[in-house]
Amino acid sequence: MNLHEKRASELTAAQAIVDGAKHAVRSMTDDEKQQVETHLKAVDALDAQIKAAKDSADLMGRIANLGGSSVEDEKTGDEAPAKSLGEHFAKSVGEAEFLNLKTRGGYTVSAPEFKANTDPQTVPGALSPVLTQVDTSLVRTYRRPSVADLLGSGTLSGNAVTYFVEGAVEGAFTTVAEGAQKPQIHIADPTAVTDSLKKIAAWFDTSDEMVEDLPFMVSEINNRGLYLLSMFEEAQLLSGNGTGTNILGLLNRSGIQTETQAVSPDTAQDAIFRAITKVQTATGLTADGIVINPADYQALRLAKDANNQYFGGGFFYGEYGNGGVSAQPNLWGVPTVVSAAVPAKTVAVGAFKAATTVYRKGGVRVESTNSDLGKFTKNIITTRIEERAALAVRIPSAVVKVTLL
Repeated sequence: MNLHEKRASELTAAQAIVDGAKHAVRSMTDDEKQQVETHLKAVDALDAQIKAAKDSADLMGRIANLGGSSVEDEKTGDEAPAKSLGEHFAKSVGEAEFLNLKTRGGYTVSAPEFKANTDPQTVPGALSPVLTQVDTSLVRTYRRPSVADLLGSGTLSGNAVTYFVEGAVEGAFTTVAEGAQKPQIHIADPTAVTDSLKKIAAWFDTSDEMVEDLPFMVSEINNRGLYLLSMFEEAQLLSGNGTGTNILGLLNRSGIQTETQAVSPDTAQDAIFRAITKVQTATGLTADGIVINPADYQALRLAKDANNQYFGGGFFYGEYGNGGVSAQPNLWGVPTVVSAAVPAKTVAVGAFKAATTVYRKGGVRVESTNSDLGKFTKNIITTRIEERAALAVRIPSAVVKVTLL
């Protein structure tokens, strides 16, 4: 493993620790912080070695260029460097092989553009050793916050959680005289609700060669697998129908409030603000999250006033040229998640942290084996990613389903 590969490996290890803490919606432990610091120190040390090696190579190159001739100039025949891509190809294949290309049908470097979901992940470029180079420096994509980030979180020791959904509060506080009877307050008829853990899972195959030759790429596949898991979990938490192995999602819960956008001049933003007010009016809680479909968010983001100015700021500056532009600003100052998991023309508004809890048992499990269905003899490793989750909604009225025109 060269210096650049070692550096990439250290960065990957550090990022995996950070990603694990983010997915679990928690801060890093002291031990995890220490591990990340150790990996970053290793990166700094490798950067210094890489720079020293580059400086040394540059210095040797300068010395060679100052002379009348260089070692490279004196090479002849097979030792001389190729002057073109074609010459390099001929030297790599060999003169005899190059002359017989027509007879043998030629050399081909190709790779399929798409893979079936049943195919194992294999090292690209393994089809031919000629002029093949694999770039392992993948670009990390932006991973937006998910709905689970808005909700409360907890852990379970059993297989289900039973909790009480609050009824109406009867009675009220008041002022009383010294020694006088105090009024009673009481929550009417709390209803016991049980939500059981549901399993979310998937798997993929990887060849031994990929594990050995491209460890960075394997880690990226694993990380993206976790991201895909979180996206499916998000759809379940919002819109799951509760039948069979499905979670009963927020929007399908009994007791949640509703709000509907009226005809013009009523607007979507007006309806969303009324939902924020409904949360506080009905429960005394403050709305702390909004979930909106990308198409609906786009309509709000591109809305303009009579002067053709964007209400939310233009593509270079904020409103009327004031301040900087934000890619996805919050609606009405409330943390906003833009997600296709919520249907178009539907917005979820709620005091999610106080009213809901996502329970997970055992966290997310990522396990691998090569002994599945005879794959040992094929050098194929099967990786499985899964989690068990349940959603509790203790105060349904703290969630408002908004319907837009």
